[in-house]
Amino acid sequence: MTETEQGNGMKAGINQWIFPGDMPTQVAMDQARQMGFDAFEVCVGDQGPVHLDASEGEITAIRKHADSLGLEICSVGCGMGWSLPLSSPDETVRAQGKEATGRALQIAQWLGTDAVLVVPGVVTPEVSYEMAIENSFNAIQDLVPVAEKLGVAMGLENVWNKFLLSPTETRDFIDQFESEYVGAYFDLGNILLYGYPEQWIRILGDRLLKIHAKDFRTAAGGFSGFVMLLEGDVNWPAVMGALKDVGFEGALTAEYGAYPHAFDTTLKHCHDALRAILAM
Repeated sequence: MTETEQGNGMKAGINQWIFPGDMPTQVAMDQARQMGFDAFEVCVGDQGPVHLDASEGEITAIRKHADSLGLEICSVGCGMGWSLPLSSPDETVRAQGKEATGRALQIAQWLGTDAVLVVPGVVTPEVSYEMAIENSFNAIQDLVPVAEKLGVAMGLENVWNKFLLSPTETRDFIDQFESEYVGAYFDLGNILLYGYPEQWIRILGDRLLKIHAKDFRTAAGGFSGFVMLLEGDVNWPAVMGALKDVGFEGALTAEYGAYPHAFDTTLKHCHDALRAILAM
């Protein structure tokens, strides 16, 4: 069995945010491939090596470099939904959020990948749940034609945003768009504060577009609860069983910050843990 045949076609992926913010993307890809990862999530934003204003030529160069390495670009990560939330009561902010999402979708198309991580909205003391649902739905609906034209889907991620807090609600919210270009970007570790990932996977089913692989120790709570893969409370055999049952065949993309004093060790730990998980 080859490494990429483990996990019923699933692959070991790594998110770009683990790499230093000033590291060129091609260099990060080199290191990811040398460590043995199959897939790489390019991250875009208003800072970092891949800017939302990047040109088609710059992005195409990244794609060609990945191709030369035999490294799949599995998705595009974008965190602009925090600073420019699609749920904002400010129409100007929502418009800027839609513009940023549209740019990320275009970059994804240039990269030859099929989905972008989208933070769907944020509930706050000033933004009610009802307002978040309405504003987020309308903003995403406006973006559906863009996604369909580009052939790149929007993956709505669960990100501790106090929004879309159950698998049935998330399923029904996605289904309202009646488009294969709106689905779920599911974070396994993020869900443990209020759910069980294997249950969410079965309910979301073929709506699952992408997976972030993280682990979480529920007794700790808060951000201090995030631990390395296999060290927390994710029931990995149950998760892998659920993913296989729903026919998921994409990358499990590890999303971590680097250890403060041992960057290479972070990559190695992510890679080795993912290989063990994929073999379950």
